[in-house]
Amino acid sequence: MSIRHGLLALLSGGPRYGYQLRVEFEASTGATWPLNIGQVYTTLSRLERDGLVAPGGADEQGRAVYTITEAGREELERWFSTPVAQTDRPRDELAIKIAMAVAGDVDVAEVIQTQRVATMRALQELTRAKRAATAGLARRLVLDAQIFKAEAEQRWLDHCEAVSKEKTS
Repeated sequence: MSIRHGLLALLSGGPRYGYQLRVEFEASTGATWPLNIGQVYTTLSRLERDGLVAPGGADEQGRAVYTITEAGREELERWFSTPVAQTDRPRDELAIKIAMAVAGDVDVAEVIQTQRVATMRALQELTRAKRAATAGLARRLVLDAQIFKAEAEQRWLDHCEAVSKEKTS
């Protein structure tokens, strides 16, 4: 998740201060990716350095607010119009773990089963969270994405188990 672009997207709706950006970011993502307030201010500093945001003075309570610049709007438009490539995503630790288990002297079935249990637990928690969600569409879509990924992970683990059994047969 690009915190940088998420903050720009929020700022495109108008000036905001750091804590407000943190709260709105978490609300928009269904609190799935909590942000440390220090992360927000560090990102704002970098955005300002890069000319994508500008200090907008202070609000009525004296909090420093930020506004998006024209360059920031152009960067945000570029981000929204560019698809996310698989190579832009972090390495898949689970795929690496299974590959290393298969290549090494490890009980692959045990590694797969341990992950399967954890993934099923996560899927159940996500499903409960979705049923209980009263927040808006953004939260629902984030939860749906996580549910679909967990379901895909379960299918992939089934595949890994079947293939590893063929290897030992």
